[in-house]
Amino acid sequence: MTDGKEYQQFDDELINRRRTVRRELKLLNQIDDNDERNRRIQDLLADSGKHFFAETGIEFDYGFNIHIGEDFYANYHLTLLDTCPITIGDHCYIGPDVGFYTPVHPLSAKLRDADVELGKPITVGNSVWMGGHVTILPGVTLGDRVVVGAGSVVTKSFGSDVVIAGNPARIIHQLDANGDVIQN
Repeated sequence: MTDGKEYQQFDDELINRRRTVRRELKLLNQIDDNDERNRRIQDLLADSGKHFFAETGIEFDYGFNIHIGEDFYANYHLTLLDTCPITIGDHCYIGPDVGFYTPVHPLSAKLRDADVELGKPITVGNSVWMGGHVTILPGVTLGDRVVVGAGSVVTKSFGSDVVIAGNPARIIHQLDANGDVIQN
């Protein structure tokens, strides 16, 4: 599964892990103490750096495929479908209602009917900021210092120092080393 090979999503082991995580997240998302809630969320992840903060409403499938760097902030209702690894760098800020989706369903109805699923990892560089309602699709890599405009659907990878927006997302600005827009 984590290598992007075909797998059965209705495998008993995977179902049990999703059930356990869903039960734990339901409890955690009710905790008013931010420090306790975030500490317990971090315990479910593969790894995360210091200064991890996620508002309530975080959801993910397994947790063991989620790698988050230092100084991370996620606003309300972050969804991480972690069939494959999701790696997020240092100093990343995520707006509300953002989704990272690694599962890939076959176009063939025959394969879908046979419960075949695949996945592609998502990688986000350092110092990335995403506005609200952003969707990151399977296999996307974003470089460092990328800004993703609110409501964007990111269907392909982008390098560093760009502002992207739209559906599908496209480059709307290049940034210089200071983070300023380069005038054409």
